[in-house]
Amino acid sequence: MKTEITGDSKVIVTNQTGIHEKLEEIVEKHLSHPFQKPYQSHTKSAFDEINKVVQAFDGPVILDSCCGVGQSTRLLAKQNPNALVIGIDKSAHRINRNVEQTFDGDNYHLIRADLNDFYRLVKAANWPISKHYILYPNPWPKSKHIQRRWHGSAVFPVLISLGDEIILRSNWRLYLEEFQQAADIAGLVGEMTKVTQSDNEEPLTPFEAKYQASDQQCWQLIVKPACYGS
Repeated sequence: MKTEITGDSKVIVTNQTGIHEKLEEIVEKHLSHPFQKPYQSHTKSAFDEINKVVQAFDGPVILDSCCGVGQSTRLLAKQNPNALVIGIDKSAHRINRNVEQTFDGDNYHLIRADLNDFYRLVKAANWPISKHYILYPNPWPKSKHIQRRWHGSAVFPVLISLGDEIILRSNWRLYLEEFQQAADIAGLVGEMTKVTQSDNEEPLTPFEAKYQASDQQCWQLIVKPACYGS
């Protein structure tokens, strides 16, 4: 059976009718076996440079994972003037693409890096992360690609340890439901809500703007340690 999420912007087609049947097994395996893949040199070099900035900064750090062209990074920096916002994307082309500058402040940086390596380096350096955004990640909707989703990846245990809050947004609710269940297995709690914007509020990402323009409902999941959820 195929489930379709329709919209003018894009159609998500999946052969899943609910949460992946092997999600718990996959998460438990990754919780029990630390990810120990060698670091890629370009990510290690990029981390070493930005780590100097972070260590010299006296304040909270916000991560913006898979930041694409960096629109969300700039907006988050504008909204959080006392924080240092680090946007990371694996594509140099996206990071260097010319986009409208929504904010020209100096409290953000865009980094090209592999997040599977970058997350582990951040954890080892014990960055003071207050919020960790993952906005509209690639859904990998085919069932066989479950381990390409963040909650099915080997680095998931490290990912969920970074930040007092992890904020995800997606136009595919099932993705967030799976992430929420995976987080629950790891001892965290999550709350899901609809994304709503006022007329004068700018969408965080180009994807969000596109989904809104085609009347697709977007969802937000906030995940915290269990002690924060009481």
